[in-house]
Amino acid sequence: MPLIATPQSMFFEAPLALQSGASLRAYHLAYETYGTLNADKSNAVLICHALNASHHVAGVYEGQDKSEGWWDNMIGPGKAVDTNRFFVIGVNNLGSCFGSTGPMHAHPDTGEIYGADFPVVTVEDWVDAQARLLDALGIQTLAAVMGGSLGGMQALSWTLRYPDRVAHAVVVASAPNLTAENIAFNEVARRAIVTDPDFHGGHFYKHGVVPQRGLRIARMIGHITYLSDDVMNEKFGRELREAVTHNATGYRYSTQDVEFQIESYLRYQGDKFSEYFDANTYLLITRALDYFDPARTLGGNLTAALAQATCKFLLVSFTTDWRFSPARSREMVRALLDNKRDVSYAEIDAPHGHDAFLLNDARYMNVVSSYFDNIAKALTAGGAT
Repeated sequence: MPLIATPQSMFFEAPLALQSGASLRAYHLAYETYGTLNADKSNAVLICHALNASHHVAGVYEGQDKSEGWWDNMIGPGKAVDTNRFFVIGVNNLGSCFGSTGPMHAHPDTGEIYGADFPVVTVEDWVDAQARLLDALGIQTLAAVMGGSLGGMQALSWTLRYPDRVAHAVVVASAPNLTAENIAFNEVARRAIVTDPDFHGGHFYKHGVVPQRGLRIARMIGHITYLSDDVMNEKFGRELREAVTHNATGYRYSTQDVEFQIESYLRYQGDKFSEYFDANTYLLITRALDYFDPARTLGGNLTAALAQATCKFLLVSFTTDWRFSPARSREMVRALLDNKRDVSYAEIDAPHGHDAFLLNDARYMNVVSSYFDNIAKALTAGGAT
């Protein structure tokens, strides 16, 4: 029997103070839970999502085909994060377009759609909102907080903002901040969106249009960075599209036609993305990625920044992930070890690039499974995790 997921929503009236100095009042958080919270509420695991994911982490929606959660290979009964032993919580971040309050929703005071007026949110703001949700659920301490990519940044932030509420942090394919190259990729993607004539300064909802051209390009740029060169060569190489007319040389010699398979694939990904993702949400989330830097106010001293963390850590990286390279994970490992923290680290030799954190690599799954197995055993024994 598949795990059946049930979307939930919680309303918060009290204002949430944001890092920007603004505040957000009267907002909803969409979330899902899987498994059963034990009597002393000590087996909760919070899953933080990356850019285009949501609270739908695991399982399927009843009666809906192909509705698996985005980390369903990782989370569920008998899986690495076993919902027979853990109470798993997935939360959709504020500013997203999958249920939590965001740019597509109405301002509670004016009744007007927020659009570009939705306040800028940061990783720290998301963590604060998640903490409020846990408060409402009666959960004081997390057995673990876990995330990949941007989700890993949130997991790291949890250990700094609420060190007494986290026993373990699992940070996968992530970094303590973005490199200049990463910020550059995000900026090019944002410019593709804001220069789309249908963007209308972020208030395109009023005009009944969607800046799909910009969203398509943004997704194409992003998707290139998620894959490794080896994977792209293996999947597509220099193959031409099928069912097209070529001359004797094998080419049509066009600057505008879709000629190669990789071009066709990227356009397909862009088209699909532009049909469901909100343009303002893309701007907000990529900017949150850019801003995250816990060592910024400490002169870039990551060791000093991570001194606040007291929990145990598992960090995982992938050799061909050039967007969040193993070197960035090793920076965090070194800083944590400098603080004499309990750290486990796995560097997986996988060919899939950044997307590897979402895929079924047996070595990766075994590392995570073993780590959570030890957490579960400690909980059962009633000792410290």
